[in-house]
Amino acid sequence: MRMKFHEQLDDLTDQLASMCHLAGEAVQVATEALVLADLPLAERVFDLTERIEELRGPCEDQAMTLLALQAPVARDLRQVVTGVHLVTDLSRMGGLVQHVAESVRRRHPEHVTSGEAEELLSRMGRVAAELAGLAERVLRGHDPELAAEIGRRDDELDDLHRRLLALIQDPAWEGSIPAAVDVTLLGRFYERFGDHAVVVGRRVIFLVTGEPLKP
Repeated sequence: MRMKFHEQLDDLTDQLASMCHLAGEAVQVATEALVLADLPLAERVFDLTERIEELRGPCEDQAMTLLALQAPVARDLRQVVTGVHLVTDLSRMGGLVQHVAESVRRRHPEHVTSGEAEELLSRMGRVAAELAGLAERVLRGHDPELAAEIGRRDDELDDLHRRLLALIQDPAWEGSIPAAVDVTLLGRFYERFGDHAVVVGRRVIFLVTGEPLKP
């Protein structure tokens, strides 16, 4: 019975890691779509986020079944409860990337932005994809040291976000008000994506050590 339980836990972990992998792929594709003003790439993002949502229901159902039928305790209980929370975090990561793709689709065939703002957003997208890759490795390996690295890498994303906001607030900014709104929102989407990746890492630290999540 316990062997079957742990097989089900492993399956849940694999599905969560798959959700994270899809989120990383989606943010990479969305960023390419943003820089290239490429509508087919933007549409591909919706396919990827739909696959994330298709995994969400089975993950939630499996976690609830494990709680109800197996009555796990100690670390096993933490793993199941952590899985429940992770489903929400990973789904939100997909939703944030979808917002980026929606911006591309809304402004097509024009670019959403250009120049330095576009370059900063491109860099934010690259860092966000790297954070998702780290989060996937953490989910598969349950490595608390690697989980802590996500937070350190997220500092780079936060710095890029601050630079982006400073750029559009500069009196020398030549973009339109709609462009400033688009850039502000896009920066927020990437920044929040990184925040959720950090939370994934913190949840794994809680799983391994039992230490409460830090704000």
